[in-house]
Amino acid sequence: MKKTLFLIAAASALALTSPASLAHTDDVLNTQKAPNGGQLRMAGAYHFELVVAKDSKEAKDNPVLVYVTDHAGAKVPTSGASGAATLLAGKLKSSATLAPDDDNRLKGIARYVSTPDMKVVVSISFPGKPAEQARFTPLAVAKDGHADRQH
Repeated sequence: MKKTLFLIAAASALALTSPASLAHTDDVLNTQKAPNGGQLRMAGAYHFELVVAKDSKEAKDNPVLVYVTDHAGAKVPTSGASGAATLLAGKLKSSATLAPDDDNRLKGIARYVSTPDMKVVVSISFPGKPAEQARFTPLAVAKDGHADRQH
């Protein structure tokens, strides 16, 4: 009995420290190239990819796109889903209502300026399921001066 418990404990510890178990942290997602040029984040059973305008020098209405996939990268249909995005950029706070727009994408419009300090919180609900939320810094600049598209 003790040997069985030890083996179960050892297997559990190994599983918790394996690279696969760490594959969905923000740091790991920051190293992955997002399929649509945005920033990836894990949100419950999903990956959200946020795409915002990268070159809006003044506050104006710009698109906010969120692509939804599962952890393996397969598209998750967004029909029937709803969501919201809250954007903080510079001194401006705005929000977008997200609605299905294509197979696995939700789209909204928000008034924002593209700044390196932009922060975005996305919340998406699928029918019959609780809302999932993710936080993004889509235009952050890395210490080396290059755009850190996933930090």
